[in-house]
Amino acid sequence: MKRASGVLLPVFSLPSKYGIGCFSKEAYKFIDLLQEAGQSCWQLLPLGPTGYGDSPYQSFSTFAGNPYFIDLKTLIKEGLLTKKECKEYDFGENAGYVDYEKIYRARFKVLKKAYGRFQKDETYEKFVKENAYWLDDYSLYMAVKDSQGGAAWTEWNTALKNREESALAQAREKLADEIGFYQFQQYEFDRQWKKLHAYANSRGIKIIGDIPIYVAFDSADTWAAPEMFQFDENNEPIGVAGCPPDAFSETGQLWGNPLYDWEYQKKTGYEWWIRRIEYCFKLYDVVRIDHFRGFDEYYSIPYGDKTAVNGKWMPGPGMELFRAVEEKLGRPEIIAEDLGFLTPGVYKLLEDSGFPGMKVLQFAFDSRDSDTYLPHTYPRNCVVYTGTHDNDTTKGWYHTAGKDVHDFAKEYMDKPRLDEDGLAGDFITMAMSSVADLCVIPMQDYLGLGSEARINVPSTLGGNWCWRMRKGQFDKKTAKEMRRLTKLYGRKVSE
Repeated sequence: MKRASGVLLPVFSLPSKYGIGCFSKEAYKFIDLLQEAGQSCWQLLPLGPTGYGDSPYQSFSTFAGNPYFIDLKTLIKEGLLTKKECKEYDFGENAGYVDYEKIYRARFKVLKKAYGRFQKDETYEKFVKENAYWLDDYSLYMAVKDSQGGAAWTEWNTALKNREESALAQAREKLADEIGFYQFQQYEFDRQWKKLHAYANSRGIKIIGDIPIYVAFDSADTWAAPEMFQFDENNEPIGVAGCPPDAFSETGQLWGNPLYDWEYQKKTGYEWWIRRIEYCFKLYDVVRIDHFRGFDEYYSIPYGDKTAVNGKWMPGPGMELFRAVEEKLGRPEIIAEDLGFLTPGVYKLLEDSGFPGMKVLQFAFDSRDSDTYLPHTYPRNCVVYTGTHDNDTTKGWYHTAGKDVHDFAKEYMDKPRLDEDGLAGDFITMAMSSVADLCVIPMQDYLGLGSEARINVPSTLGGNWCWRMRKGQFDKKTAKEMRRLTKLYGRKVSE
């Protein structure tokens, strides 16, 4: 990895029209400003379709794209929609906030109008055929789910739940139009995203994608292939994912994702994982794998428990999985999300894989984590962040931090006092000047924003994944300062 820098900003946080960031002209303008700012990377959150809670880490499919990101203006230009039709729907009035309830109620109705005018052609048929290995199951799953009032597949009638062929054939015939609608959404997502991705690359910007280690319990992935997971004979989970109790939570974190049957995965040569990672590299240039430590050991919580207290650590696939990936795909560019409590086994896995790990500056000034997150301890082969999507903004973090944190930060940075409004700039400087090969800064820190711009508070439901950058906030003045810092600290400046 060459010395470089980039920006972390979710697609939904772009200042597009119609209530949520998407693959619109504002996305192209953002890329232009990144180039002007001398950046080399744009890091995203997962792009999958979201369900209850709106988390991109709980998607209805590990392969599908979020239909919310389809640019309606592009569909207007293509004659599939009119401006008048789009204006008839309420997508939310707050330009700085995503109202997911309004988006959910309006977006699919608008897209259904576009689908009604869409003429299938050879390009469309080719897309459907080439992606049939996931698109067929996903489209059928979503169509059935809609017909069941949004119920999870585990609540469907036994024949559909267990994928009896006669029930599937009947559903395909009865729901043919709805299945076609979901295929259309994925086609439009794919076309628009690939065009935007190619534009970013043409401007010298790499796209860093994000792949959650687990899939959602209520997803096409689990319904289509329950044998891949730790399910019983009734297709109910035996154990689910989470994290044990620690200093942050005395009952741990109960995520609820189904756990992989790693013995089954091994017998198939890790075929599904290889295909999953291969697909990701069609979408992105670099992939960050979330919860990397789960490949060394994963935390298994008995299904039905209300907390994570009774979970236990179980062995993961380790390097065997990544050797299988390398054998089929070569050495793709992967970033390992190795945050949290790490064991010697995780350090060994990180070393053997050669993947760069992550360093978060906010953690450096917390006495529980400072040993590995202070900049003077970094290896070159790592990615440094001031914070991630799960952290508060740097300004917000400092505002709520205690006196011990303030005192340590002042001592470490050798400053008699720290200005809350200027602290994000100090942290950016510290990250950019470190030896880490790659430095990625959340856009909110470049804009000097507080807690109102936080993306997510882990283990909470509601109010997350909503922040949006307002039009004009990222301006040429900000880009100029970003470029100055990038050049000053020897990080590649894209031309």
